[in-house]
Amino acid sequence: MILVTGGTGFLGARLIKLLIDDGVALIATKRESSIIPASLKSSSLIQWINADITDYFTLADLFPGITEVYHCAALVSYQKADKVKMLHTNIEGTKHLVNLCIEYNARLIHVSSIAALGVSKKNELVDENSKWDSGLKHSNYSISKYESEMEVWRGVAEGLNAVIINPSLIMGSGTEGKGSGAIFNVIKKGLNFYPLGSVGIVDVEDVAKISIILMNNTEIRGERFILNSENVSHKKLTEQIAILLNKKPPTTKVSPFMLNVAWRFAKISSFFTGETPALTKETVQAASSRLAYSNEKITNKINYTFKPVEQTLTEMSINFK
Repeated sequence: MILVTGGTGFLGARLIKLLIDDGVALIATKRESSIIPASLKSSSLIQWINADITDYFTLADLFPGITEVYHCAALVSYQKADKVKMLHTNIEGTKHLVNLCIEYNARLIHVSSIAALGVSKKNELVDENSKWDSGLKHSNYSISKYESEMEVWRGVAEGLNAVIINPSLIMGSGTEGKGSGAIFNVIKKGLNFYPLGSVGIVDVEDVAKISIILMNNTEIRGERFILNSENVSHKKLTEQIAILLNKKPPTTKVSPFMLNVAWRFAKISSFFTGETPALTKETVQAASSRLAYSNEKITNKINYTFKPVEQTLTEMSINFK
């Protein structure tokens, strides 16, 4: 039996859809307040369980008979107020799953993030051998994913059968107007500027498909793989989306200094409005970074061709309209 954590999330839901389309029965966890996607509601192949992954005993009750685990559940936030909860959820939840997978001899696909890897050196792509530099300033989300990975590697040393995947920014149909697709809303309303950084992008369909391929290839274990289609500058990304939405592309570049001023104003404003600021110190740092990742290892290992970013954005724009 298969267990998928975070089953109502963007990746979890897409992964489950691929599995049940192949007739695979599974157990999926979700938060009690989460809404099951319409595409999954009527399937008799899914057993939905309300479970907090930090609750060891609830998870333990699910594990008898589990042979494969896709760990997609995680808390993602760049708000300082969420630090403690995020670290606890991501690290403690992963620790519980690792321990239970060892106890029940279950194979684990752990969904990490490129945020858990090292940063780009000059003219070099980050790859699976890039080292985490503890001397650098990392976001709390990055720290939570790095420490979660440490739990998996600890498990591997203890005999855990596991593979780690490190997706870049996951986009695709289903995120239009929210999450990583919120940029469509921003550009539709009119965006005149773009930050100087760059970002790696991968389609959700690719991440789900590769997860299944790696799970089924049992000869692969104790390894990590970066999942990244292309590295795209923020200038090119905003231009492509604007063109797809028949909007004027942004023409003004914004320096890191200007962004740093902007997040401080956003923070001050939030005290008066009571709203969570869209700009934070960590989101500004990410937007200003020139991030570039290699997908050579995974493409060579399983002979996989990623969906082009242009195709992903086109599909998203059709749904957005």
